[in-house]
Amino acid sequence: MKPRHLLPLIFASLAHGQVYTPPANNNPPANQTPQDTAPPAQKQQNQPGLLGQEIPLLDPSAETLTVGGVAIPLGDNRILKARFEKYLSQPPENDEEAREYRETISDILATISPFREGGPDLYAAFKKLPSASSYPGDANLCGSLAESIYMAMLAKKDVNGLRRLNETMDDEKKSIIADADWAARHERDPDLNEKQSAGGGKGKPTRNQPAQTPGGGKGKPTRNQPAQTPGRGTNSLKYADTLRRIAEIEALKKANIARTEAQTLRTKAQYQVQMVQWFVQRRYEHVLMAARFYNQIWKDGDAALRIKKDSDVSKLFAESVGVSPTVSSLDSLSNEAIREVDKYIEAFNLMLERGDLHSASQRLMEAYALGEYLAPVATLPLEKKQRVLQYTRDLNELYGTLQARDYTKTKELADRLKENAKDFPSSKVDSAVAAYTLASDLAIEEAKGHLLAKENDKAAEKIKAATEIWPTNPKLTEFRSLITSSSGIVTARNDFDRLLSEGNYREIFRRQYEIAPSIQGDATRVDAFKQVITNLTKIEAAIGKASEFSKAGQSYA
Repeated sequence: MKPRHLLPLIFASLAHGQVYTPPANNNPPANQTPQDTAPPAQKQQNQPGLLGQEIPLLDPSAETLTVGGVAIPLGDNRILKARFEKYLSQPPENDEEAREYRETISDILATISPFREGGPDLYAAFKKLPSASSYPGDANLCGSLAESIYMAMLAKKDVNGLRRLNETMDDEKKSIIADADWAARHERDPDLNEKQSAGGGKGKPTRNQPAQTPGGGKGKPTRNQPAQTPGRGTNSLKYADTLRRIAEIEALKKANIARTEAQTLRTKAQYQVQMVQWFVQRRYEHVLMAARFYNQIWKDGDAALRIKKDSDVSKLFAESVGVSPTVSSLDSLSNEAIREVDKYIEAFNLMLERGDLHSASQRLMEAYALGEYLAPVATLPLEKKQRVLQYTRDLNELYGTLQARDYTKTKELADRLKENAKDFPSSKVDSAVAAYTLASDLAIEEAKGHLLAKENDKAAEKIKAATEIWPTNPKLTEFRSLITSSSGIVTARNDFDRLLSEGNYREIFRRQYEIAPSIQGDATRVDAFKQVITNLTKIEAAIGKASEFSKAGQSYA
Protein backbone atom coordinates (compact mmCIF):
# COMPACT_ATOMS: atom_id res chain seq x y z
CA MET A 1 0.00 0.00 0.00
CA LYS A 2 1.32 3.42 -0.88
CA PRO A 3 2.10 5.84 1.92
CA ARG A 4 -0.41 8.39 0.62
CA HIS A 5 -3.24 5.93 1.12
CA LEU A 6 -2.12 5.15 4.64
CA LEU A 7 -2.14 8.76 5.74
CA PRO A 8 -5.94 9.19 6.10
CA LEU A 9 -6.22 5.90 7.99
CA ILE A 10 -3.51 6.94 10.42
CA PHE A 11 -5.27 10.23 11.07
CA ALA A 12 -8.57 8.41 11.55
CA SER A 13 -7.11 5.98 14.08
CA LEU A 14 -5.47 8.79 15.97
CA ALA A 15 -8.68 10.80 15.87
CA HIS A 16 -10.71 7.94 17.39
CA GLY A 17 -8.46 8.02 20.40
CA GLN A 18 -8.70 11.81 20.76
CA VAL A 19 -12.42 12.44 20.06
CA TYR A 20 -13.72 11.96 23.64
CA THR A 21 -11.98 11.62 27.00
CA PRO A 22 -14.43 10.15 29.52
CA PRO A 23 -14.49 11.31 33.14
CA ALA A 24 -12.11 9.80 35.69
CA ASN A 25 -14.62 7.13 36.75
CA ASN A 26 -14.78 5.86 33.14
CA ASN A 27 -18.58 5.64 33.45
CA PRO A 28 -20.97 7.44 31.17
CA PRO A 29 -23.31 9.89 32.83
CA ALA A 30 -26.23 8.25 34.58
CA ASN A 31 -29.39 7.99 32.61
CA GLN A 32 -31.64 10.49 34.35
CA THR A 33 -34.16 10.61 31.58
CA PRO A 34 -37.73 10.60 32.90
CA GLN A 35 -39.73 7.62 31.79
CA ASP A 36 -43.04 7.83 30.04
CA THR A 37 -44.70 6.13 33.00
CA ALA A 38 -44.09 6.63 36.67
CA PRO A 39 -42.18 3.86 38.45
CA PRO A 40 -44.31 1.34 40.29
CA ALA A 41 -45.31 2.51 43.71
CA GLN A 42 -43.76 0.68 46.60
CA LYS A 43 -46.03 -0.61 49.30
CA GLN A 44 -45.91 1.43 52.44
CA GLN A 45 -47.51 0.37 55.64
CA ASN A 46 -48.94 2.64 58.29
CA GLN A 47 -48.39 5.67 56.05
CA PRO A 48 -50.39 8.69 57.19
CA GLY A 49 -52.46 10.81 54.87
CA LEU A 50 -50.79 13.16 52.47
CA LEU A 51 -51.65 16.28 54.40
CA GLY A 52 -52.79 14.80 57.68
CA GLN A 53 -56.53 14.07 57.77
CA GLU A 54 -57.60 16.17 54.80
CA ILE A 55 -58.62 13.24 52.57
CA PRO A 56 -62.38 12.66 53.09
CA LEU A 57 -63.03 9.44 54.99
CA LEU A 58 -66.46 7.87 55.25
CA ASP A 59 -67.32 6.20 58.55
CA PRO A 60 -70.26 3.88 57.75
CA SER A 61 -70.84 2.95 61.40
CA ALA A 62 -71.30 6.56 62.49
CA GLU A 63 -72.83 7.76 59.19
CA THR A 64 -70.39 10.68 59.05
CA LEU A 65 -67.89 12.06 56.57
CA THR A 66 -64.57 13.17 58.05
CA VAL A 67 -62.98 16.08 56.18
CA GLY A 68 -59.94 17.77 57.64
CA GLY A 69 -60.60 16.09 60.96
CA VAL A 70 -64.19 17.44 61.04
CA ALA A 71 -67.06 14.93 60.97
CA ILE A 72 -69.87 15.96 58.61
CA PRO A 73 -73.10 14.12 59.48
CA LEU A 74 -74.83 12.37 56.61
CA GLY A 75 -78.22 12.16 58.31
CA ASP A 76 -79.92 9.21 59.92
CA ASN A 77 -79.22 5.57 59.23
CA ARG A 78 -79.24 4.28 55.67
CA ILE A 79 -82.51 2.40 55.94
CA LEU A 80 -84.34 5.51 57.09
CA LYS A 81 -82.72 7.56 54.33
CA ALA A 82 -83.81 5.01 51.73
CA ARG A 83 -87.38 5.04 53.09
CA PHE A 84 -87.30 8.84 53.13
CA GLU A 85 -86.30 9.01 49.46
CA LYS A 86 -89.07 6.53 48.64
CA TYR A 87 -91.53 8.76 50.50
CA LEU A 88 -90.36 11.82 48.54
CA SER A 89 -91.07 9.98 45.28
CA GLN A 90 -94.60 8.89 46.24
CA PRO A 91 -97.79 10.87 45.48
CA PRO A 92 -99.68 12.25 48.48
CA GLU A 93 -102.37 10.12 50.14
CA ASN A 94 -105.24 12.57 49.68
CA ASP A 95 -107.70 10.60 47.56
CA GLU A 96 -111.30 9.94 48.58
CA GLU A 97 -110.52 6.56 50.14
CA ALA A 98 -107.77 8.08 52.29
CA ARG A 99 -110.08 10.88 53.45
CA GLU A 100 -112.79 8.39 54.41
CA TYR A 101 -110.23 6.35 56.35
CA ARG A 102 -109.07 9.34 58.37
CA GLU A 103 -112.67 10.36 59.04
CA THR A 104 -113.39 6.84 60.32
CA ILE A 105 -110.39 6.98 62.66
CA SER A 106 -111.56 10.35 63.97
CA ASP A 107 -115.09 8.96 64.50
CA ILE A 108 -113.74 5.98 66.45
CA LEU A 109 -111.66 8.23 68.69
CA ALA A 110 -114.63 10.53 69.26
CA THR A 111 -117.01 7.63 69.99
CA ILE A 112 -114.72 6.07 72.58
CA SER A 113 -113.67 9.43 74.05
CA PRO A 114 -114.58 10.14 77.69
CA PHE A 115 -115.76 13.61 76.60
CA ARG A 116 -118.47 12.18 74.36
CA GLU A 117 -121.95 13.30 75.30
CA GLY A 118 -123.55 10.38 77.07
CA GLY A 119 -120.21 8.72 77.74
CA PRO A 120 -118.02 6.42 75.66
CA ASP A 121 -119.77 3.81 73.52
CA LEU A 122 -117.46 0.80 73.29
CA TYR A 123 -119.66 -1.32 71.04
CA ALA A 124 -120.42 1.48 68.56
CA ALA A 125 -116.71 2.26 68.22
CA PHE A 126 -115.90 -1.44 67.90
CA LYS A 127 -118.28 -1.79 64.93
CA LYS A 128 -116.34 0.87 62.96
CA LEU A 129 -112.98 -0.92 63.16
CA PRO A 130 -113.61 -3.33 60.23
CA SER A 131 -114.39 -0.38 57.95
CA ALA A 132 -111.09 1.30 58.84
CA SER A 133 -109.12 -1.92 58.40
CA SER A 134 -110.19 -2.19 54.73
CA TYR A 135 -107.99 0.79 53.76
CA PRO A 136 -104.61 -0.44 52.38
CA GLY A 137 -102.65 2.19 54.28
CA ASP A 138 -103.98 0.85 57.56
CA ALA A 139 -102.13 -2.46 57.01
CA ASN A 140 -105.12 -4.18 58.74
CA LEU A 141 -104.01 -2.82 62.11
CA CYS A 142 -107.59 -1.89 62.96
CA GLY A 143 -108.49 -5.52 62.30
CA SER A 144 -105.77 -6.60 64.72
CA LEU A 145 -107.13 -4.13 67.28
CA ALA A 146 -110.64 -5.54 66.84
CA GLU A 147 -109.29 -9.06 67.35
CA SER A 148 -107.50 -8.01 70.53
CA ILE A 149 -110.66 -6.35 71.86
CA TYR A 150 -112.70 -9.45 71.04
CA MET A 151 -110.25 -11.73 72.83
CA ALA A 152 -110.21 -9.37 75.81
CA MET A 153 -114.00 -9.43 75.98
CA LEU A 154 -114.04 -13.24 75.80
CA ALA A 155 -111.48 -13.40 78.57
CA LYS A 156 -113.49 -10.91 80.57
CA LYS A 157 -116.61 -13.03 79.99
CA ASP A 158 -114.74 -16.08 81.25
CA VAL A 159 -113.62 -14.10 84.27
CA ASN A 160 -117.19 -13.00 84.92
CA GLY A 161 -118.30 -16.64 84.68
CA LEU A 162 -115.72 -17.62 87.27
CA ARG A 163 -116.89 -14.76 89.44
CA ARG A 164 -120.51 -15.92 89.20
CA LEU A 165 -119.38 -19.45 90.01
CA ASN A 166 -117.67 -18.13 93.11
CA GLU A 167 -120.84 -16.27 94.07
CA THR A 168 -122.86 -19.48 93.66
CA MET A 169 -120.41 -21.43 95.80
CA ASP A 170 -120.48 -18.63 98.35
CA ASP A 171 -124.27 -18.88 98.52
CA GLU A 172 -123.96 -22.65 98.98
CA LYS A 173 -121.42 -22.09 101.74
CA LYS A 174 -123.71 -19.66 103.53
CA SER A 175 -126.62 -22.09 103.25
CA ILE A 176 -124.81 -25.11 104.68
CA ILE A 177 -123.24 -22.97 107.40
CA ALA A 178 -126.68 -21.76 108.41
CA ASP A 179 -128.02 -25.32 108.46
CA ALA A 180 -125.05 -26.55 110.46
CA ASP A 181 -125.37 -23.69 112.95
CA TRP A 182 -129.08 -24.36 113.42
CA ALA A 183 -128.45 -28.07 113.98
CA ALA A 184 -125.69 -27.33 116.46
CA ARG A 185 -127.94 -24.95 118.43
CA HIS A 186 -131.28 -26.75 118.36
CA GLU A 187 -130.65 -30.44 117.98
CA ARG A 188 -131.20 -32.18 121.44
CA ASP A 189 -130.48 -35.60 122.83
CA PRO A 190 -133.63 -37.74 123.52
CA ASP A 191 -134.67 -38.53 127.18
CA LEU A 192 -132.60 -41.46 128.37
CA ASN A 193 -133.26 -43.63 131.55
CA GLU A 194 -129.71 -43.45 132.63
CA LYS A 195 -128.79 -44.55 136.10
CA GLN A 196 -127.45 -42.20 138.63
CA SER A 197 -124.21 -42.81 140.38
CA ALA A 198 -124.22 -45.15 143.46
CA GLY A 199 -125.25 -43.59 146.81
CA GLY A 200 -127.95 -41.34 145.43
CA GLY A 201 -128.27 -37.75 146.36
CA LYS A 202 -126.36 -35.15 144.51
CA GLY A 203 -123.80 -36.41 142.19
CA LYS A 204 -121.77 -35.17 139.29
CA PRO A 205 -122.53 -36.60 135.89
CA THR A 206 -120.01 -38.86 134.40
CA ARG A 207 -118.16 -37.83 131.31
CA ASN A 208 -120.74 -39.49 129.08
CA GLN A 209 -123.74 -38.66 131.25
CA PRO A 210 -125.91 -35.62 131.05
CA ALA A 211 -126.27 -33.39 134.07
CA GLN A 212 -128.92 -34.46 136.62
CA THR A 213 -131.48 -32.50 138.54
CA PRO A 214 -130.54 -31.12 141.95
CA GLY A 215 -132.94 -33.49 143.74
CA GLY A 216 -130.95 -36.52 142.77
CA GLY A 217 -132.31 -39.74 141.34
CA LYS A 218 -133.40 -39.76 137.78
CA GLY A 219 -133.10 -36.47 136.05
CA LYS A 220 -133.83 -34.96 132.63
CA PRO A 221 -131.34 -32.93 130.68
CA THR A 222 -131.87 -29.20 130.78
CA ARG A 223 -133.79 -27.58 127.92
CA ASN A 224 -130.83 -25.49 126.67
CA GLN A 225 -128.25 -28.21 126.80
CA PRO A 226 -126.98 -29.08 123.27
CA ALA A 227 -126.89 -32.66 122.14
CA GLN A 228 -123.79 -34.53 123.19
CA THR A 229 -124.64 -37.99 121.97
CA PRO A 230 -122.56 -39.33 119.05
CA GLY A 231 -124.51 -38.94 115.81
CA ARG A 232 -126.24 -35.83 117.08
CA GLY A 233 -125.36 -32.12 116.80
CA THR A 234 -121.70 -31.24 116.37
CA ASN A 235 -120.75 -34.86 116.89
CA SER A 236 -122.62 -36.07 113.84
CA LEU A 237 -121.06 -37.16 110.55
CA LYS A 238 -123.31 -34.71 108.77
CA TYR A 239 -121.76 -31.82 110.68
CA ALA A 240 -118.24 -33.13 109.86
CA ASP A 241 -119.20 -33.38 106.17
CA THR A 242 -120.50 -29.83 106.36
CA LEU A 243 -117.14 -28.59 107.65
CA ARG A 244 -115.37 -30.49 104.87
CA ARG A 245 -117.64 -28.95 102.23
CA ILE A 246 -117.04 -25.48 103.64
CA ALA A 247 -113.25 -25.98 103.40
CA GLU A 248 -113.64 -27.36 99.88
CA ILE A 249 -115.68 -24.35 98.80
CA GLU A 250 -113.03 -21.99 100.19
CA ALA A 251 -110.29 -23.82 98.27
CA LEU A 252 -112.29 -23.69 95.03
CA LYS A 253 -113.00 -20.00 95.52
CA LYS A 254 -109.31 -19.21 96.02
CA ALA A 255 -108.38 -21.27 92.96
CA ASN A 256 -110.97 -19.45 90.87
CA ILE A 257 -109.78 -16.09 92.16
CA ALA A 258 -106.20 -17.01 91.21
CA ARG A 259 -107.39 -18.11 87.76
CA THR A 260 -109.31 -14.88 87.39
CA GLU A 261 -106.32 -12.74 88.28
CA ALA A 262 -103.97 -14.74 86.06
CA GLN A 263 -106.42 -14.59 83.15
CA THR A 264 -106.82 -10.85 83.58
CA LEU A 265 -103.07 -10.23 83.74
CA ARG A 266 -102.41 -12.45 80.74
CA THR A 267 -105.09 -10.76 78.65
CA LYS A 268 -103.86 -7.31 79.63
CA ALA A 269 -100.28 -8.23 78.78
CA GLN A 270 -101.28 -9.53 75.34
CA TYR A 271 -103.28 -6.38 74.68
CA GLN A 272 -100.47 -4.10 75.87
CA VAL A 273 -97.91 -5.82 73.66
CA GLN A 274 -99.76 -4.59 70.59
CA MET A 275 -100.01 -1.09 72.02
CA VAL A 276 -96.25 -0.91 72.58
CA GLN A 277 -95.60 -2.39 69.14
CA TRP A 278 -97.77 0.23 67.46
CA PHE A 279 -96.05 2.97 69.44
CA VAL A 280 -92.64 1.77 68.25
CA GLN A 281 -94.00 1.60 64.69
CA ARG A 282 -95.16 5.24 65.03
CA ARG A 283 -98.83 4.28 64.61
CA TYR A 284 -99.91 6.84 67.19
CA GLU A 285 -103.59 6.98 66.22
CA HIS A 286 -103.90 3.24 66.77
CA VAL A 287 -102.22 3.65 70.17
CA LEU A 288 -104.82 6.26 71.12
CA MET A 289 -107.69 4.00 70.04
CA ALA A 290 -106.23 1.01 71.88
CA ALA A 291 -105.71 3.06 75.05
CA ARG A 292 -109.30 4.29 75.09
CA PHE A 293 -110.68 0.82 74.42
CA TYR A 294 -108.45 -0.47 77.23
CA ASN A 295 -109.97 1.94 79.73
CA GLN A 296 -113.47 0.81 78.76
CA ILE A 297 -112.69 -2.91 78.88
CA TRP A 298 -110.88 -2.88 82.21
CA LYS A 299 -112.21 -0.36 84.68
CA ASP A 300 -110.19 -1.58 87.65
CA GLY A 301 -107.71 1.31 87.43
CA ASP A 302 -104.77 -1.00 86.67
CA ALA A 303 -103.00 0.68 83.72
CA ALA A 304 -99.37 -0.35 84.31
CA LEU A 305 -97.61 -1.78 81.27
CA ARG A 306 -96.32 -5.29 81.81
CA ILE A 307 -93.02 -5.12 79.97
CA LYS A 308 -89.58 -6.40 80.80
CA LYS A 309 -87.81 -4.16 83.29
CA ASP A 310 -84.54 -3.73 81.38
CA SER A 311 -86.03 -3.72 77.88
CA ASP A 312 -85.53 -0.86 75.43
CA VAL A 313 -89.15 0.22 75.81
CA SER A 314 -88.84 0.35 79.59
CA LYS A 315 -85.63 2.37 79.31
CA LEU A 316 -87.34 4.72 76.88
CA PHE A 317 -89.84 5.74 79.54
CA ALA A 318 -87.56 5.45 82.57
CA GLU A 319 -84.75 7.53 81.05
CA SER A 320 -86.97 10.13 79.41
CA VAL A 321 -89.68 10.79 81.99
CA GLY A 322 -88.30 8.84 84.94
CA VAL A 323 -91.49 6.88 85.67
CA SER A 324 -92.78 3.41 84.98
CA PRO A 325 -94.67 3.16 81.69
CA THR A 326 -98.44 3.02 81.76
CA VAL A 327 -101.26 3.02 79.25
CA SER A 328 -101.85 6.68 80.05
CA SER A 329 -98.20 7.52 79.36
CA LEU A 330 -98.45 5.84 75.94
CA ASP A 331 -101.57 7.87 75.26
CA SER A 332 -99.86 11.09 76.34
CA LEU A 333 -96.69 10.46 74.34
CA SER A 334 -98.71 9.61 71.24
CA ASN A 335 -100.60 12.89 71.49
CA GLU A 336 -97.31 14.74 71.97
CA ALA A 337 -95.79 13.03 68.92
CA ILE A 338 -98.79 14.01 66.79
CA ARG A 339 -98.43 17.63 67.92
CA GLU A 340 -94.68 17.64 67.20
CA VAL A 341 -95.25 16.36 63.67
CA ASP A 342 -97.72 19.18 63.05
CA LYS A 343 -95.10 21.69 64.24
CA TYR A 344 -92.39 20.13 62.03
CA ILE A 345 -94.59 20.35 58.92
CA GLU A 346 -95.54 23.92 59.77
CA ALA A 347 -91.85 24.86 60.09
CA PHE A 348 -91.07 23.00 56.84
CA ASN A 349 -93.63 24.99 54.87
CA LEU A 350 -92.37 28.27 56.29
CA MET A 351 -88.71 27.51 55.51
CA LEU A 352 -89.57 26.29 52.02
CA GLU A 353 -91.33 29.57 51.26
CA ARG A 354 -88.24 31.52 52.39
CA GLY A 355 -85.92 29.41 50.21
CA ASP A 356 -84.16 27.76 53.17
CA LEU A 357 -84.21 24.38 51.46
CA HIS A 358 -81.44 22.85 53.56
CA SER A 359 -83.22 23.47 56.88
CA ALA A 360 -86.58 22.60 55.32
CA SER A 361 -85.30 19.20 54.18
CA GLN A 362 -84.02 18.51 57.70
CA ARG A 363 -87.38 19.44 59.25
CA LEU A 364 -89.20 17.20 56.79
CA MET A 365 -86.89 14.28 57.53
CA GLU A 366 -87.50 14.78 61.26
CA ALA A 367 -91.25 14.89 60.69
CA TYR A 368 -91.09 11.73 58.58
CA ALA A 369 -88.92 9.91 61.12
CA LEU A 370 -91.34 10.78 63.92
CA GLY A 371 -94.72 10.44 62.21
CA GLU A 372 -94.47 8.67 58.89
CA TYR A 373 -98.15 7.61 58.89
CA LEU A 374 -99.74 10.81 60.17
CA ALA A 375 -101.91 12.93 57.89
CA PRO A 376 -99.67 16.07 57.72
CA VAL A 377 -96.78 13.95 56.42
CA ALA A 378 -98.81 11.63 54.20
CA THR A 379 -100.75 14.43 52.48
CA LEU A 380 -97.79 16.72 51.72
CA PRO A 381 -97.97 17.92 48.06
CA LEU A 382 -95.70 16.13 45.60
CA GLU A 383 -94.24 19.40 44.25
CA LYS A 384 -92.75 20.25 47.62
CA LYS A 385 -91.41 16.75 48.09
CA GLN A 386 -89.79 16.81 44.65
CA ARG A 387 -87.82 19.93 45.56
CA VAL A 388 -86.52 18.24 48.67
CA LEU A 389 -85.78 15.05 46.74
CA GLN A 390 -83.63 16.85 44.16
CA TYR A 391 -81.79 18.70 46.91
CA THR A 392 -81.09 15.56 48.94
CA ARG A 393 -79.86 13.72 45.85
CA ASP A 394 -77.46 16.55 45.02
CA LEU A 395 -76.34 16.63 48.64
CA ASN A 396 -75.69 12.89 48.71
CA GLU A 397 -73.84 13.14 45.39
CA LEU A 398 -71.77 15.98 46.83
CA TYR A 399 -70.67 13.77 49.71
CA GLY A 400 -69.89 11.03 47.20
CA THR A 401 -67.69 13.31 45.09
CA LEU A 402 -65.88 14.44 48.23
CA GLN A 403 -65.21 10.83 49.10
CA ALA A 404 -64.03 10.12 45.53
CA ARG A 405 -61.94 13.35 45.56
CA ASP A 406 -63.53 14.64 42.38
CA TYR A 407 -63.32 18.30 43.30
CA THR A 408 -64.35 19.60 39.89
CA LYS A 409 -67.72 17.86 40.21
CA THR A 410 -67.86 18.83 43.89
CA LYS A 411 -67.56 22.51 43.01
CA GLU A 412 -70.30 22.22 40.38
CA LEU A 413 -72.65 20.53 42.86
CA ALA A 414 -71.81 23.01 45.61
CA ASP A 415 -72.60 25.92 43.29
CA ARG A 416 -75.92 24.30 42.33
CA LEU A 417 -76.82 23.64 45.97
CA LYS A 418 -75.99 27.22 46.95
CA GLU A 419 -78.20 28.44 44.13
CA ASN A 420 -81.16 26.27 45.18
CA ALA A 421 -80.78 26.60 48.96
CA LYS A 422 -79.98 29.95 50.50
CA ASP A 423 -78.96 28.33 53.77
CA PHE A 424 -76.69 25.64 52.32
CA PRO A 425 -73.62 25.37 54.64
CA SER A 426 -70.91 25.60 51.99
CA SER A 427 -67.98 26.74 54.14
CA LYS A 428 -66.58 23.27 54.82
CA VAL A 429 -67.01 22.16 51.23
CA ASP A 430 -65.45 25.31 49.78
CA SER A 431 -62.52 25.12 52.18
CA ALA A 432 -61.91 21.47 51.38
CA VAL A 433 -62.04 22.05 47.62
CA ALA A 434 -59.71 25.06 47.81
CA ALA A 435 -57.19 23.24 50.00
CA TYR A 436 -57.08 20.03 47.98
CA THR A 437 -56.95 21.65 44.55
CA LEU A 438 -54.16 23.99 45.65
CA ALA A 439 -52.16 21.13 47.16
CA SER A 440 -52.50 19.08 43.97
CA ASP A 441 -51.52 22.00 41.72
CA LEU A 442 -48.46 22.79 43.82
CA ALA A 443 -47.38 19.15 43.71
CA ILE A 444 -47.62 19.17 39.89
CA GLU A 445 -45.57 22.36 39.63
CA GLU A 446 -42.94 20.84 41.90
CA ALA A 447 -42.91 17.75 39.68
CA LYS A 448 -42.24 19.93 36.64
CA GLY A 449 -39.36 21.60 38.46
CA HIS A 450 -37.84 18.25 39.41
CA LEU A 451 -38.28 17.09 35.82
CA LEU A 452 -36.33 20.05 34.47
CA ALA A 453 -33.67 19.43 37.10
CA LYS A 454 -33.42 15.83 35.90
CA GLU A 455 -34.59 14.62 39.35
CA ASN A 456 -36.90 11.98 38.01
CA ASP A 457 -37.53 10.11 41.27
CA LYS A 458 -38.64 13.26 43.07
CA ALA A 459 -40.80 14.22 40.10
CA ALA A 460 -42.51 10.82 40.23
CA GLU A 461 -43.19 11.21 43.97
CA LYS A 462 -44.77 14.62 43.49
CA ILE A 463 -46.94 13.40 40.63
CA LYS A 464 -48.07 10.48 42.77
CA ALA A 465 -48.93 12.86 45.61
CA ALA A 466 -50.83 15.16 43.24
CA THR A 467 -52.78 12.18 41.88
CA GLU A 468 -53.74 10.93 45.34
CA ILE A 469 -54.93 14.37 46.42
CA TRP A 470 -56.93 15.10 43.25
CA PRO A 471 -57.11 12.20 40.77
CA THR A 472 -59.11 14.23 38.23
CA ASN A 473 -56.91 17.33 38.25
CA PRO A 474 -56.88 18.75 34.67
CA LYS A 475 -53.22 19.70 35.09
CA LEU A 476 -52.37 16.01 35.32
CA THR A 477 -53.52 15.74 31.70
CA GLU A 478 -51.31 18.68 30.79
CA PHE A 479 -48.38 17.04 32.53
CA ARG A 480 -49.07 13.82 30.65
CA SER A 481 -49.11 15.76 27.37
CA LEU A 482 -45.82 17.37 28.32
CA ILE A 483 -44.24 13.97 28.89
CA THR A 484 -45.67 12.68 25.61
CA SER A 485 -44.44 15.67 23.60
CA SER A 486 -40.95 15.28 25.04
CA SER A 487 -40.70 11.62 24.07
CA GLY A 488 -38.57 12.52 20.99
CA ILE A 489 -36.15 14.43 23.21
CA VAL A 490 -36.05 11.50 25.60
CA THR A 491 -35.26 9.14 22.72
CA ALA A 492 -32.49 11.40 21.41
CA ARG A 493 -30.99 11.67 24.87
CA ASN A 494 -31.06 7.91 25.35
CA ASP A 495 -29.45 7.44 21.91
CA PHE A 496 -26.69 9.88 22.84
CA ASP A 497 -25.88 7.91 26.00
CA ARG A 498 -25.90 4.67 24.05
CA LEU A 499 -23.68 5.99 21.21
CA LEU A 500 -21.31 7.55 23.70
CA SER A 501 -20.95 4.27 25.59
CA GLU A 502 -20.38 2.40 22.29
CA GLY A 503 -17.81 4.95 21.08
CA ASN A 504 -19.81 5.64 17.93
CA TYR A 505 -18.74 9.26 17.74
CA ARG A 506 -19.36 9.54 14.01
CA GLU A 507 -23.06 8.88 14.56
CA ILE A 508 -23.13 11.51 17.32
CA PHE A 509 -21.43 13.95 14.94
CA ARG A 510 -23.92 13.14 12.20
CA ARG A 511 -26.95 13.63 14.53
CA GLN A 512 -25.51 16.56 16.45
CA TYR A 513 -28.39 18.92 15.58
CA GLU A 514 -30.93 16.34 16.82
CA ILE A 515 -29.05 15.52 20.01
CA ALA A 516 -28.06 19.03 21.08
CA PRO A 517 -31.56 20.19 22.20
CA SER A 518 -32.20 16.96 24.13
CA ILE A 519 -29.19 17.38 26.43
CA GLN A 520 -29.54 21.08 27.02
CA GLY A 521 -29.11 21.90 30.70
CA ASP A 522 -27.25 18.66 31.52
CA ALA A 523 -23.68 19.81 32.18
CA THR A 524 -22.14 16.33 32.02
CA ARG A 525 -23.77 15.41 28.73
CA VAL A 526 -23.11 18.86 27.23
CA ASP A 527 -19.39 18.62 28.09
CA ALA A 528 -19.12 15.17 26.50
CA PHE A 529 -21.05 16.37 23.45
CA LYS A 530 -18.77 19.39 23.02
CA GLN A 531 -15.65 17.23 23.22
CA VAL A 532 -16.98 14.86 20.56
CA ILE A 533 -18.09 17.59 18.16
CA THR A 534 -14.97 19.78 18.63
CA ASN A 535 -12.51 16.93 18.22
CA LEU A 536 -14.33 15.42 15.26
CA THR A 537 -14.47 18.83 13.62
CA LYS A 538 -10.70 19.17 14.00
CA ILE A 539 -10.15 15.65 12.77
CA GLU A 540 -12.37 16.22 9.75
CA ALA A 541 -10.49 19.40 8.95
CA ALA A 542 -7.13 17.62 9.25
CA ILE A 543 -8.33 14.78 7.07
CA GLY A 544 -9.55 17.27 4.49
CA LYS A 545 -6.19 19.03 4.37
CA ALA A 546 -4.39 15.69 4.11
CA SER A 547 -6.57 14.76 1.17
CA GLU A 548 -5.75 18.03 -0.55
CA PHE A 549 -2.04 17.54 -0.02
CA SER A 550 -2.32 13.99 -1.30
CA LYS A 551 -4.03 15.16 -4.46
CA ALA A 552 -1.30 17.76 -4.96
CA GLY A 553 1.34 15.07 -4.74
CA GLN A 554 2.58 16.33 -1.41
CA SER A 555 1.94 13.22 0.62
CA TYR A 556 4.75 14.00 3.03
CA ALA A 557 4.04 17.67 3.48
